[in-house]
Amino acid sequence: MFTAGEQEFFAARGFTNEPKRCLACRAAKRTGTGTGPRGGDRPLLEAVCAACGQKTVVSFTPTADRPVYCRECYQARRTL
Repeated sequence: MFTAGEQEFFAARGFTNEPKRCLACRAAKRTGTGTGPRGGDRPLLEAVCAACGQKTVVSFTPTADRPVYCRECYQARRTL
């Protein structure tokens, strides 16, 4: 259901399409607590940072052909 309040909110921001998810599903998607490919049900795997050698946890399966970085090293590389 697309309530009048939601319609006003979407119109005020210039959105032309109706939402495809209900309010609760949109909130779950934003916080990452929903189920599905990007929800909170992804397994966490241990990996070793390619830059500093620290153990880190990632939500994807690391492969040998791509380096994995811890949060600090990843952020440092993004600013380069």
